[in-house]
Parts: sequence; structure tokens; C-alpha cells
Amino acid sequence: MSRVKQSNDWGFPRWRGYGTARGATTVRMCDRHGCDQPGDRPAPKSPNSPERWYFCETHAGEYNRNWNYFEGLSAEDAAAREAQERQTASGFTEASHYGWGGPGDGSRSRDEMRALEVLDLDSDANFDTIKTAWRRLAKSNHPDVNPGDAAAAERFRAIQAAFDVLRRSEERRVG
Repeated sequence: MSRVKQSNDWGFPRWRGYGTARGATTVRMCDRHGCDQPGDRPAPKSPNSPERWYFCETHAGEYNRNWNYFEGLSAEDAAAREAQERQTASGFTEASHYGWGGPGDGSRSRDEMRALEVLDLDSDANFDTIKTAWRRLAKSNHPDVNPGDAAAAERFRAIQAAFDVLRRSEERRVG
């Protein structure tokens, strides 16, 4: 005697809950040779091409690490392009109060990223870490600690300017 398998959807497949499909789910693997992780992060194969690579998180970070939007432009051309794009993208400043999480997320300006480089910090450093690094570097490069050292005085000025940029940006975010 054959056994009949019953279903609780009364013959209407659309009545099933989400994720209750009977078939196996296909998972796209990372396109990096030898990687066995799921490839759920698309990356363009070439500029202006609809074709995509699909990488895991590690290989997507490796793919994007050295990407430079301003590559091949002089400093003046890069500044002009940035100013022009800031002018045309001013509508997005209304949404700037929404915090986007994670490192390298575009929530910091170019000046803030330079300031973080001066303080030898990662792009996702919080303000307490910034303050600690600023105090440590300011104490070691202060002109009173290094009298007559012009290089230390210049580093101290750069550290102070970097901290001022980051402090002002933190005040804008909080206030």
C-alpha cells in the first residue's frame, strides 16, 4: 500500500510560508579561484559593463582596496571634479544626518580621512580612539618637550589641525 504524503497548503503553493520551498537553494560561490565561500558581493568586471564578478567579503575588500576614483587626474583636476560633483549632488546633503555604519562607508569626508591618516588611525575609528591618539601624539611632539626641533613643531601643528577637523565633524554629527 502506498503512503500519500499530505501537505498543509491544500494544493495552493502560494499559501506556503516564505522559506518553505521544497527544492534546494542554490548558492553562488566566490569567483576567486580556490575560494569556497559564498559570493554575495557583486563587483564590476570593467567600467561601464553590466557583467559582474561575485566575491566573498574578504575578496571583495581585496578587489576594492586600491580603487581610486581620481586616478590619472592632477590635483587641480581632482579638486575641480570634486567641487563640481559636490555642487550637483547637493540634494543628498539633506540625508547626511543618517549614519551609515561600517568602515569605508562614505560617512567621512576627504578632509576627515586625511586627518585620520595624520593621527595614524583606521577609517572606522570612534571619537574616543581619536582623542586618545591625539593626546599621545601631541605629548610626544609638543614644542616644550622637543625644544628647537622644527620638524616636531610642524608635526604638532598638523596633529592639532587634524584633531580640530575631526572634533568639528563629531560636533556636527552629535549636535
